[in-house]
Amino acid sequence: MEPNDLITIERRIVTRFLDMFIKFGLMLALASFCFTVFSPFLNVILWGLILAVTLYPLHQYFAKRLGGKQGLASTVLVLLGLLIIVVPTIIMITSLGESTSALVEHVTHSQLVIPPPGEHIGTIPVIGGKLYEFWLKASTDLPGLISVHHTQVAKAARLLLAVVASMGGSLLGFVVSLIAAGVMMAMGAAGANSATRIAMRITDEKKGPALTKLCTGTIRAVAQGVIGVALLQSLLTGIIMILAGIPAAGIFFIGALILGIAQVPLLLVTLPAIIIMWMTGDHGTAMNIVYTVLLVVAGMVDNVLKPMMLGRGVDAPMPVVLIGALGGMAADGILGMFIGATLLSIGYLIFMAWVNEGLKKAALENASL
Repeated sequence: MEPNDLITIERRIVTRFLDMFIKFGLMLALASFCFTVFSPFLNVILWGLILAVTLYPLHQYFAKRLGGKQGLASTVLVLLGLLIIVVPTIIMITSLGESTSALVEHVTHSQLVIPPPGEHIGTIPVIGGKLYEFWLKASTDLPGLISVHHTQVAKAARLLLAVVASMGGSLLGFVVSLIAAGVMMAMGAAGANSATRIAMRITDEKKGPALTKLCTGTIRAVAQGVIGVALLQSLLTGIIMILAGIPAAGIFFIGALILGIAQVPLLLVTLPAIIIMWMTGDHGTAMNIVYTVLLVVAGMVDNVLKPMMLGRGVDAPMPVVLIGALGGMAADGILGMFIGATLLSIGYLIFMAWVNEGLKKAALENASL
């Protein structure tokens, strides 16, 4: 081959690589621009997609009852969701905001009265002595105690106010996501077809439908069996606490929601609330007994809700769901809690499916040797 031919081939290779890099750069720039434009709506659309996939069987049930009208069924389902979820959540946020404002006002004007600790507090192992001294100081000289720990108190107050603001923003985001889910459900057949085609393009014709089925099943299992049950159970517990006049019911609601997602018994939340009710409530013994029974029942209602909502277990381990929920909440508030738990569970199951597929291939290759 002559030198001129080598130079010609080299120039062609350089030209091809240059064209490839220019095309790749333009595609990357376009993708980056599209993501920048879409990113403010990313969480809302993701949560809307989760709601749409979760509620689609119920949407189809309504559509059959309404003569196959997909749009009307979506409207009814969205209004029903607003009534069942949004209204009680507004009550919880209002309670949390009022409790926070009252606490800040009482602390600011030195009106907060803390009862002295009982003698048995000091007998608690390890922490009893320090806890007794701290509690006694708070009951006798709360302003002095606050002045000593003013930095920590200010941080706690800012954190509490941030939680209230985050819940308000998350509620608005949930309403928008619910409306977006209604639009998606109205176009459910076309959306399911598009999702399958995308999955087939990412994998192949055989794995694409299986991947779509895996994602759909995981979303419904996590959203219904874990998040949905936890949300309804925490809302029921919070409403009973408000009726019982227990202070800071909104804080108990947040604690119950986190424990519910973590699959931890709500006794850790309801028991302190029951103690506070018996110590500070003025309903009388009979009503206190009624509210105690209601709180105990609310703490065990998940045993009834899970079979009703088809939440018979999630293939993803509970630590994965919990880490996703807590990480999502740290990244994007209450709404991020739900998105994080669902997406991390999907990612875990897809990864494990890939691992198991590799193990099966290795086992077949060893068997053929």
